[in-house]
Amino acid sequence: MPRMIRTEDIAFFKSIVGDQLSLLDADLKHYGHDETEDLSFPPHIVLKPSDPKQISAILAYCHLNKIPVTPAGARTGLSGGALPIFGGVLLSMEKFNKILHIDEENHQVITEPGVITQVLQDAVKEKGLFYPPDPASKGSCSIGGNVAENSGGPKAVKYGVTNEYVLNLEVVLPTGEIIWTGANVLKNATGYNLTQLIVGSEGTLAVVTKIVLKLIPHPTHDLLMLVPFYNAEDACKAVSAIFMAGIIPSGLEFMERDALVWTQQFIGESSIRVADNHAAHLLIEVDGFDPELLMIDCEKIMTVLETFEHDEILFADTAAQKQTLWTLRRKAGEAVKAQSIYKEEDTVVPRYQLPELLHHIKRIGKKYGFQSVCYGHAGDGNLHVNIIKGTLSDEFWDNELSVAIRELFTEVVRMGGTISGEHGIGLVQKPYMDIAFPAVSLNIMREIKKVFDPNGILNPGKIF
Repeated sequence: MPRMIRTEDIAFFKSIVGDQLSLLDADLKHYGHDETEDLSFPPHIVLKPSDPKQISAILAYCHLNKIPVTPAGARTGLSGGALPIFGGVLLSMEKFNKILHIDEENHQVITEPGVITQVLQDAVKEKGLFYPPDPASKGSCSIGGNVAENSGGPKAVKYGVTNEYVLNLEVVLPTGEIIWTGANVLKNATGYNLTQLIVGSEGTLAVVTKIVLKLIPHPTHDLLMLVPFYNAEDACKAVSAIFMAGIIPSGLEFMERDALVWTQQFIGESSIRVADNHAAHLLIEVDGFDPELLMIDCEKIMTVLETFEHDEILFADTAAQKQTLWTLRRKAGEAVKAQSIYKEEDTVVPRYQLPELLHHIKRIGKKYGFQSVCYGHAGDGNLHVNIIKGTLSDEFWDNELSVAIRELFTEVVRMGGTISGEHGIGLVQKPYMDIAFPAVSLNIMREIKKVFDPNGILNPGKIF
């Protein structure tokens, strides 16, 4: 069992980080939440180290004294991965906020984990380079958090998720040792792949202090369209049909009507027409280096869309209009949160199964009496299911809703999918891990955790 922070612990931490710590109630409350629902778990102390050696000393001490340590970055997560549920130390990585080196010759960047994703993207773009993973919160989330959750975003449909760009990591183990997990090369068949084991481990195996990322040339052109459908399941069917036609969009996003309307209200945007009979929209982007080839792709997409009933397609003619459309998609999560208390489930199925997934979401909602608002990365089969509390009773919300979620996840796994595409398991999804994995698989994961963290101090109470 973890123990409380004592006076001698505080003295030790102060000897390591100086005045970069806090015991103030306001700070503890501030660092005790992320963007997961309305959950709050204040730590006992907040530490803000600025170099790996400080983290090494902190972790070695906490390992010896069995003090829980929860690493945290920008705290934009949606699964409770950065919540210090046992108190202890909140290890803020906000001081690790420097881009250390952009290697133009090798198309790589070395960065600290506290760098905001969009800041890094903008910095490499100035060199004509591209870091594609772009979560909806890219303007506020950190690269370290992206590594912890193996984040995706709209560009993942064409370019892949975070793990496909991570070449090497400097990490501090829970026992205090500092290691590099791999090498700064594109191919590496040397031993077990510790780098990819850390990616997506949600801060439970090690604290990442440096990240080496692969980059690619930045596309010079893009085209964007918004397609309104009269039937939401038709919108889902169109996704697979576009790929069957040989097109790989750089973005293919799904938004139910309520998601789009609520976001318009949230950001005060009224230039995009949403008719009463619009059930859902697809936001489709193609990018590349030859505008003529992109127009050919758009024409092929239009041919596919002709086989479905839809309203007039909006082509974004200007950079400002493109920005408006992407803002509507990226702000959907905040807009839903502003409407009501909610739970967001991060379901993912094979693309072709999207219509069936949407059908089961609505069927289960009707069965249990809840409203859902869906949007997400349709090109990846990744649908974010926002269950709205609205007028539902606290009794149902706290005790019975989990039965409905379990039924939904069971259907997802039956379709060949899984219970999280990019948000991670963290705290709120761990009761459902038995749906995604048999006991033998979960036990292997637990044993890996014990090898890295024998005293279970690092981000305890997550995933399992």
